Amino acid sequence: MQKLLFILNTAPYGNETFFSGLRLALQIQELQQADIRLFLMSDAVNAGLAKQNPSEGYHLQQMLEILTAQGALVKLCKTCTNARGITHLALADGVEIGTLAELADWTLWADKVLNF
Repeated sequence: MQKLLFILNTAPYGNETFFSGLRLALQIQELQQADIRLFLMSDAVNAGLAKQNPSEGYHLQQMLEILTAQGALVKLCKTCTNARGITHLALADGVEIGTLAELADWTLWADKVLNF
């Protein structure tokens, strides 16, 4: 089974880059031929917060929860959450805070790294 690491850096709402990364991860997850991990950095960490209520369009919290329910690991950069004052806020189901050391381990673990 192939091991894929998605690193998402862009803000979750405002453009479709983050959404596109999640769509690809979900599509690959459906094929059940890859072990998927997602590490959210910079403004992307906001997508890991609980209680999102977008007025229209896609719902990123639900997409992340679907991925974690299907076995994907999702972590938010601790330095990035600290910088934004959100480290102690409630997270979406299955989402955890991670460290740069974990990202380094995941990068070495992965067969492919995809950046969005």
